Amino acid sequence: MRNYLLRSRPQFGVYLVTRIFGSRSLSRKLEMAPPILSLALPTETGRVLSIQSHTVQGYVGNKSAVFPLQLLGYDVDPINSVQFSNHTGYPTFKGQVLNGEQLWTLIEGLEANDLLCYTHLLTGYIGSVSFLNNVLEVVNKLRSVNPNLTYVCDPVMGDEGKLYVPQELVSVYREKVSNLIELYLFEHLNQLSNLV
Repeated sequence: MRNYLLRSRPQFGVYLVTRIFGSRSLSRKLEMAPPILSLALPTETGRVLSIQSHTVQGYVGNKSAVFPLQLLGYDVDPINSVQFSNHTGYPTFKGQVLNGEQLWTLIEGLEANDLLCYTHLLTGYIGSVSFLNNVLEVVNKLRSVNPNLTYVCDPVMGDEGKLYVPQELVSVYREKVSNLIELYLFEHLNQLSNLV
């Protein structure tokens, strides 16, 4: 009977089995290979890239979208457009905002590893015109890999008739985004037509 050693690769969330008395070079080659799970996907339901906000406390954006989509059988890769301590409706909030260059860097990293095989793109809160323009470049990049990509857009721009994003975003959604999407989430479609 051969002896095997189970080693963890936490950065990928997968395990490698390496023979204790085997070739060390084979073990090194296995460590450099991409994780097998990423190659087996997309699932029958699909793979979603979700570009939305995230809060530490509360449930908005990716924090409220990822788990339900996973329960439905989708594999979901979230990119947080912002990461805030809490919802911006509170008196104060702290956190970080992802810029367009940082978004593109993440996309390039996925592309370099042949991981841009998405069936769906879901976007939510986007706080600037420049970031939204980068998201449109992401749409084109994803469609170059999968022409059948479904783009679902939730244009989170305001509540109760008030915008909490720059006014220019509304026209970008109308003029550019609406030509690329398959589905606007209904609640905000009314806002889009009423806010300007």
